[in-house]
Amino acid sequence: MLRLGEKQELVITRQVNFGVYLAAEDDPQNDVLLPGKEVPEGAKKGDSLEVFLYKDSSDRLIATVREPLLTLGKTGLLTVKETGKIGAFLDWGLEKDLLLPFHEQTRRVREGEQVLAALYIDKSKRLCATMNVYPYLHVNAPYQIGDMVHGRIYETSENFGIFVAVDDRYQGLIPKREAAGEFPIGEVIECRVTNVREDGKLDLSARQKAYLQMDKDAEDILKVIDEFDGVLPFDDKVSPEVIRREFGLTKNAFKRAVGRLLKEGKVQIRDKRIYKL
Repeated sequence: MLRLGEKQELVITRQVNFGVYLAAEDDPQNDVLLPGKEVPEGAKKGDSLEVFLYKDSSDRLIATVREPLLTLGKTGLLTVKETGKIGAFLDWGLEKDLLLPFHEQTRRVREGEQVLAALYIDKSKRLCATMNVYPYLHVNAPYQIGDMVHGRIYETSENFGIFVAVDDRYQGLIPKREAAGEFPIGEVIECRVTNVREDGKLDLSARQKAYLQMDKDAEDILKVIDEFDGVLPFDDKVSPEVIRREFGLTKNAFKRAVGRLLKEGKVQIRDKRIYKL
């Protein structure tokens, strides 16, 4: 049978002046056109060709020997060619651009930017893109605890944390307890693998191990104190919400870094304030 959105081997069943028709060996009655400009030189009836099936601008099934950047159920990084009234159109290597409907966008996209998307068949039996890639990401990542990886942020959740597509193909999560700071959708970040779950999904941290991260956190805190003219209007007992807002840190990370600064004699706490020395 002919499989929309997939690459498959089909056999040339007949030749016409505008191309050749192809069919699957197990379903010779249903065929699809491969336009003449894409027919390999010397191809003849009975030959097998590997093609990709999609729909043309008239919504007719058509074959191509071009290599699409995305196939059914897979994820990939595509460029936005233009935006319109019904969504955005992505360049996926074929003549007809791929529609990314508004309701499948996790944020509004702009012309020229790259987005991580998956390919699916909509209710009208047409190929479309979605930025809701969670169901399409793999869980068999070749990484272990302690490995540093690169991932693209594709969704944020107040309940769970920051969803990250590691290498644009594997499921990763920065848990809520680790999700301090700004994490814009689409941004690529370096993370440390903190856990590999039984289901193969990765728990991540955007921070180094505590003893490595502490020096940087301490430097960042000193910069913020400078912005407050050398005196923070609170001490290390301030609420986690204030710490997250001002420093993008968890409370534990903040207390560790302040402790380092106290030990080094760079700050002093008195009157429920932190003074830079």
